[in-house]
Amino acid sequence: MGKTLVYPKGISNTANRYAKRVTYDLGPIHSIINAATHLDVAFVPGGDDPFPTIIPMIGQMGSYEFPSNGIDEPLDCYIHGYVSARMMNMARAAGDKGLPLCISATHVDGLVLSLSPFSHSYNYRSVVLHGYGVPVTDEDEKNYAMKLITDGVVAKRWDNSRTPPTAGEFQSTTILRVKIVAGSGKVRDGEVSDEKQDIDSMEVREKVWSGIVPVWQTLGEPVPSSTNMVKEVPAYLQEYVSRVTEENKKHAYAAMKLPAP
Repeated sequence: MGKTLVYPKGISNTANRYAKRVTYDLGPIHSIINAATHLDVAFVPGGDDPFPTIIPMIGQMGSYEFPSNGIDEPLDCYIHGYVSARMMNMARAAGDKGLPLCISATHVDGLVLSLSPFSHSYNYRSVVLHGYGVPVTDEDEKNYAMKLITDGVVAKRWDNSRTPPTAGEFQSTTILRVKIVAGSGKVRDGEVSDEKQDIDSMEVREKVWSGIVPVWQTLGEPVPSSTNMVKEVPAYLQEYVSRVTEENKKHAYAAMKLPAP
């Protein structure tokens, strides 16, 4: 078995509280990012604006330079947005150094309802990445990134949509390649966690229900648009909806250490 690759610990990603829940392994971290329906991307605008800015975006981990790299190997994070958006303008102005960005993703797998409100929690999977965003200028890499991101929304969607993109579509879109320099993941799973004084109190335990409400994202039945002319929902889309919903359900029950019903 090969060596597990990790993000090196540093000031930006070393966790102290509940350190046993933390992972620096590339595989789990990249998997959590790629399974997220959206990423929160933060940057500091500077100038007269004193507040950090955070934007929900769509993104995926991948490597144009080394396309055969697996999920547990070094990968970049690709995100895209409107060409004149503030973040994109700042990334262009930053040059080869890139714009410092913080990217996060979270999945909630369960509501952990303990005896005391102060012991309530979630079962969750979360990731925080730090890196530098540089605009992609190479045409082949742009196509690679857009296919990667599109297939991250729905598997096989790129090949089953109107492609290739037009020149106007690419001109109005900026794709950022974020070189990740630090990352960490944090996962909470398992049973409820109660204080001994509450567990020892029969009065409390007979009065207060405790346990976990499993949570998972469900993809519904596809609904055609008003201009759709394809009579049947494509098989690739039906398969994706079914598979992702079932995988999300399995995650929720696995977090409780139980098999999915």
